[in-house]
Amino acid sequence: MSKMAAEGGGKEMNEIKSQFTTREGVYKLLTHSEYSRPNRVPFNSQGSNPVKVSFVNVNDQSGNGDRVCFNVGRELYFYIYKGVRKAADLSKPIDKRIYKGTQPTCHDFNHLTATAESVSLLVGFSAGQVQLIDPIKKETSKLFNEERLIDKSRVTCVKWVPGSESLFLVAHSSGNMYLYNVEHTCGTTAPHYQLLKQGENYTVHTCKSKSTRNPLLKWTVGEGALNEFAFSPDGKFLACASQDGFLRVFNFDSVELHGTMKSYFGGLLCVCWSPDGKYIVTGGEDDLVTVWSFLDCRVIARGHGHKSWVSVVAFDPYTTSVEEGDPMEFSGSDEDFQDQIHFGRDRANSTQSRLSKRNSTDSRPVSVTYRFGSVGQDTQLCLWDLTEDILFPHLPLSRTRTHTNVMNATSPPAGSGGTNPGSNGNNSISSSGSTPGNSLPPQLPRSNSLPHSAAANANSKSSTVDGAIASGVSKFATLSLHDRKERHHEKDHKRNHSMGHITSKSSDKLNLVTKTKTDPAKTLGTPLCPRMEDVPLLEPLICKKIAHERLAVLIFLEDCIVTACQEGFICTWARPGKVVSLCD
Repeated sequence: MSKMAAEGGGKEMNEIKSQFTTREGVYKLLTHSEYSRPNRVPFNSQGSNPVKVSFVNVNDQSGNGDRVCFNVGRELYFYIYKGVRKAADLSKPIDKRIYKGTQPTCHDFNHLTATAESVSLLVGFSAGQVQLIDPIKKETSKLFNEERLIDKSRVTCVKWVPGSESLFLVAHSSGNMYLYNVEHTCGTTAPHYQLLKQGENYTVHTCKSKSTRNPLLKWTVGEGALNEFAFSPDGKFLACASQDGFLRVFNFDSVELHGTMKSYFGGLLCVCWSPDGKYIVTGGEDDLVTVWSFLDCRVIARGHGHKSWVSVVAFDPYTTSVEEGDPMEFSGSDEDFQDQIHFGRDRANSTQSRLSKRNSTDSRPVSVTYRFGSVGQDTQLCLWDLTEDILFPHLPLSRTRTHTNVMNATSPPAGSGGTNPGSNGNNSISSSGSTPGNSLPPQLPRSNSLPHSAAANANSKSSTVDGAIASGVSKFATLSLHDRKERHHEKDHKRNHSMGHITSKSSDKLNLVTKTKTDPAKTLGTPLCPRMEDVPLLEPLICKKIAHERLAVLIFLEDCIVTACQEGFICTWARPGKVVSLCD
C-alpha cells in the first residue's frame, strides 16, 4: 500500500495516468469509451459551471439500457452509454440542447419512472430555474421558478426525493432549499411563507396560499451557499454541505436536525452516504475528506491526499465488503440498500438486513471495509478504505475479539453514553434495520431546542407534503435526535479554544433565527471539529493525476468508474477483469 501511495513521485508527477492498481487488480482507462461534445474539442471552462454527469437505466430489451446525461458550458447532452462494452458514438446523441442566457448546472433522473420510451430529467440552471425535460420524447414539459420569483441564485443541486414520482428538492447558492411537486404550478407572484420549524441555524417554511402551489417547503440552511445535499439510502435523512463549513444532517420527514459537523477550514463542497447509511463523507476547501458517524454524530477520521479543494466524494458499493464465515459483498445498485418500510421496499435479502440478522444470532468474526473515492481541483483521483480499526477503535481487545456485532459496534467515546441495542430506537431509521437506536440518558438537557408542538408540525407537514414523505411523522414527537450533539455543546462550548487561522466568512452577517448560533472560532477542539491529532488520519490507497483540468465527477458503476473534468471529457475506467475486447 505504501508503495502505491508513493507512486507518481518525481518526474512522473505531471504524467496523466491511464491505469492504476489496487488490491482488487488493475483499473484501466478506456479511451474508446470517452464521452464529450461531438467535436471532442476541449471545452474552455474558465468561469463556467462544473461539468456534471447523471446516469439512468431504462431497462430496455436490448440489454443496453444505460443512458448518460452531461452538461458542458451552455450545452446538455443525452447519449446511450455503452460503458466497457462498446466504443462511444458521439455523432448520435439522443438529445442535445443549447441554452441561451443561462447554463445548466446540475441534473437528476427519476429512476422510478424511467422506461425505454420516456425519462424524467430535472435540470437546474445558473439563473435559478429548474426545467423538467424528457430527452427521449424530446419534450420540455415544465419550467419551475421561471420568473425567478422563488429564488434568483444559481441552482447548486437538484434531486428527486427517493421513492417519489413527483417530489423533488432544489438547493441554491443563496443557502435556500425548496421542495417542489411536478404536478403543481409556481404561481405568478412571489410566494408568501409561514414558519413551520426553526432550529440552530436553519428554518423551514411552508408556502402560504389558497391553493397548493410550489414550493411546498422552503429550507434556509446555514450561511452562504448550500453546495450539495444527499439523501440517505433509505430516503429518511438529508445531509447538507454548506459554504459556512457545516455538515447538517436532518430527518427529512420531521424536519428535525439530527447532527452537525464543522470542516477543518473553509466551505464544504460535497457529501455522500455509505451504502448502509451509517457513515457520511464530506470534502471541501480544507483539501480533506472527513468521515462522520451518523450514529454517534462525530468525526471518526479524516483523509489527506488532495493538494487542492475536494470537489466530489462517493462510496463504491461494489467494493465495500463484509467478510465472515461465508464471504459476501455489498453488491447491486444503490436501490438495493433502500430498505425503507415506508416506501414499501422491504428487501429482506439486501446485504444490510442480512448483516443485522446474522449478527444478532452469529458469533463468527466479521470484517468490514468501506471503499470510497474522491476527486479534486488538483486533477487527482484518490481511493480510500475505511477499515475496522478506524470504525471500532474503542472496542476492547479489538485485534483478538471473536465477535463483532456490526450493526451495534460503533462505540461512542468513553463517558459519552453507551449504545443500547435493546432500546426501542430513538431514531426512526432503526425501523429499517440499518442503524441501531441510541439510548440516551433521560436527564440530558435540550438546551438548544426551541419549544414547539411536534404534533402540530406533523399535521401541517403532512397536509403540505404527500403521504410518502409524511409517513412516520407521528413518531417524531418523542424523538431526541440531536441530544447527543447538544451534550457535546454543553461540555465544549466553555473551552475558549483560540483558533486564529480559521474564520467565518459570514461572521459579520448574524443569523437572527436563533440565539444559539455556533461561533466558528470556537469549534476547533470540540466534537464539531476535532483537532487533527485527535482523529485518525487516513492515507489514500491510490492518489493519481488523471486529467489536465480540475475534476468534477466521480461515479461508481458495477463494471467501471466514471470521472469527468472541466474540459468536458467523461472517462470510463474499467474495473479489474471487466475490459471487453473491442472489434474496430
